[in-house]
Amino acid sequence: MRTRVLVAALAAAGLCSPALAAKAAPAKGTKAEPVKVATADAALLEKLAARLEKLEARNAELEKEVKTLKSDNEKIVSGLDSDRISQYEPELTARLKAVEKDTLEMKKSAKVIEALDGVKAGASLTMVAQKPAGLPAGTRDNNGRLSYRADVEVELPLAPIGDIEQKLFGHFRLGQGFGANEPLGNIGAFSPANGTAFRIGGVDDDNSSALLAQAWYQASIPLPYGGFKPHSREKLELTFGKIDLFGFFDQNEVAGDEATQFLNTMLVHNPLLDAGGEVAPDGNGFQPGFIAAYVNETNKAEPWRVSLGYFGAGERGASFGRSFNSPLTIAQAEKQLKLFGGLTGNYRAYVWHRSRATELDGVTEKNHTGFGLSADQRIGDGVNVFARFGKLAKGELAFDRALALGAEISGNYWGRGGDALGFGGAWMKASDDFRRAGGTVDLTGDGVTAVSAYAPSGAEKLAEIYYRYRVSPQFHLTPDFQWIGRPGANPDAKAVKVVGVRANVAF
Repeated sequence: MRTRVLVAALAAAGLCSPALAAKAAPAKGTKAEPVKVATADAALLEKLAARLEKLEARNAELEKEVKTLKSDNEKIVSGLDSDRISQYEPELTARLKAVEKDTLEMKKSAKVIEALDGVKAGASLTMVAQKPAGLPAGTRDNNGRLSYRADVEVELPLAPIGDIEQKLFGHFRLGQGFGANEPLGNIGAFSPANGTAFRIGGVDDDNSSALLAQAWYQASIPLPYGGFKPHSREKLELTFGKIDLFGFFDQNEVAGDEATQFLNTMLVHNPLLDAGGEVAPDGNGFQPGFIAAYVNETNKAEPWRVSLGYFGAGERGASFGRSFNSPLTIAQAEKQLKLFGGLTGNYRAYVWHRSRATELDGVTEKNHTGFGLSADQRIGDGVNVFARFGKLAKGELAFDRALALGAEISGNYWGRGGDALGFGGAWMKASDDFRRAGGTVDLTGDGVTAVSAYAPSGAEKLAEIYYRYRVSPQFHLTPDFQWIGRPGANPDAKAVKVVGVRANVAF
């Protein structure tokens, strides 16, 4: 009876099979067999007891494992709460924290890359060696001379205001030496032979100092204002700050970069604006200004642009002293055309007006007005030609008309695609006022000794040829030769030859 109760209890607890329970219970109407049942029950109980012991042992192991897992989990949680990675932490914690650290570093890098998206930067170093020949005896600094100039430019995009895009531009420059410019200036020549020469005013010959040459802001506003920007083909550009005027006016694809193309300033910019002094920048070649430009790209192949600039000019106006006392105003119309079977050309016409410009006597101040043309045109796969013309309509300068012509031929024609051969010439006609006033030669440049006067006539003429040899994509060597006839429109002066070589490294 007790066995049956025990079996029934085990069956109820799920520790024996229903068949055994049924077997232990006597059938209705039959009598139990006491001896056989007792023997079977004992054996069954032993098995059950053995299984119970195993279950208890297994249960103890499981409890131990649970405790271990619980302890490990607490260590993981504790480790994750700390920013440090320790060798005593569970391996899982250390690896997880290492992954988190790597992820954070990647996010930081991504933020830096995102912040630099759209940033443009460039740097260049230009060194020039020049040796003039044919200068009058006694001319100061007629020896071979070196000069160098370094430029760093950075363009930073700003967050747009609605559809208006903005950017900030900075340009740093330093340099030393004037090359052959000083001896040519001493004999009264119009043409500065080294357009890369740069030295900050007030710094002696033995030192150089960096200058924030340009710093300007530009906003680009799609037109019509408030329209659907992706469909806009017109825009208004507003620029203000400290500016190099030639970056916005009188540009030229063939003759506009003294670091890689022609060296003589007469072939780099309009002679009247640059060497003639009509731009009237500060002592370093820059000035404050505001530019408004309308750009029309309705015809993408032949866009056009109209620009109006207002600049502080003159001795104090360009140096932020009296910026509005003698301003320079210049307006330019520019059109890109496809000529000669679809080859690109750029054509520009401009007019300028300068208030209270100093006349040839160095005392009188009058308004100046002039106009100019600048054009460049590709006429073959590797041939680009250019032309410039300028005329001073009102005012006094040493020369009042200037014409420059030239070309650059790609080295593709002789299997040197990275090279180029450039040649050009310029003509600067002495003005009537200059002929009446007379010219001066100051061989020593001190204004006292070796000073003589001459009667100007005709025009100063210039010819230049260069060969730009590509050493590597970032490094060019350029032998250069210049011939200057009748320097300063001096009929008695001999022609001057200037031999030079330029090294330019740019990134």
